[in-house]
Amino acid sequence: MGSKNKLKRFKENETFANVIQPTREEVVNDFQHKGKWNDFFKNDNPIVLELGCGKGEYTIALAEKNPDKNFIGIDIKGARFWRGAKTALENDMNNVAFIRTQIELVDYIFAENEVSEIWITFPDPQIKYKRTKHRMTNSEFLKKYHGILNSEGTVNLKTDSEFMHGYTLGLLHGEGHEILHSNHDVYKNVYSPEEVTGTQTFYEKQYLEIGKPITYIKFKLNY
Repeated sequence: MGSKNKLKRFKENETFANVIQPTREEVVNDFQHKGKWNDFFKNDNPIVLELGCGKGEYTIALAEKNPDKNFIGIDIKGARFWRGAKTALENDMNNVAFIRTQIELVDYIFAENEVSEIWITFPDPQIKYKRTKHRMTNSEFLKKYHGILNSEGTVNLKTDSEFMHGYTLGLLHGEGHEILHSNHDVYKNVYSPEEVTGTQTFYEKQYLEIGKPITYIKFKLNY
């Protein structure tokens, strides 16, 4: 994407009512929407997050299928989720929002028990050992997710990375969390949930074209 195009999208994001672009200071110093997301959406419906939402394909697809839930996509790259935000506005989807911020600040953005479900779709697996702290299913991230999820809250990981799939499964087993569903190739498994196979991201379609299997884990955090 050209720099002019990016700048145009950044500018347009500033005009979108469904896009929030706080500074890091605004997030860590008593973020205005923390604990008050139902005021933002003007209802008491469950809140579902897509972390590292990219173009926002999952946020949009799930929001269309579940109008009784509120969906929030989070990514640091606003020029990417511009597409999802624009689509939501064009289709009058009032149950969608996007936040431009770092994922590691998620526990500053939401209050305890405020979130009902989390989706992590095709994250960078951060394979090198020194990058472990950036893996979105490492122990520190899991604790952050647990802190904002309600008692019935779940996390979904969909990835093309066998490494990320195996790493996460091992960690979940080792820490005693509850694995609700797991498989190594969702499109060859008849028991795969429709919400997993019914939506494909931009990158996922590319992976499928070269025959790369897509893995999935749904789990509940027990601390």
